[in-house]
Amino acid sequence: MYTPAPTEGQLAVSGLTAADFEAEVVDIWPEHFQAYRLFVSMQTQWRVGVSGPTGLDFEVAYRRMDRLGLTSDEYDDLDEDLQAMELAALAAMHDRG
Repeated sequence: MYTPAPTEGQLAVSGLTAADFEAEVVDIWPEHFQAYRLFVSMQTQWRVGVSGPTGLDFEVAYRRMDRLGLTSDEYDDLDEDLQAMELAALAAMHDRG
């Protein structure tokens, strides 16, 4: 899940800066790497409405997936993985916390 980093102003209240923290390391399991790469490649392909992002443009995703030479089962699995990441990203983006 994505959690936005605190702003410089929020850190300054405690006398901290971004340099005081190490970058968070996220390990991607090999079986999820293809889905991760596809999701990252879709970073500029969000459909946006008046309330913000509403979902990925799957026409673009499917065009990219078509070029991967996947079997039907691999294609379906990758599609499901991308949808799961899309839902998680939307939940994080719309979290008014």
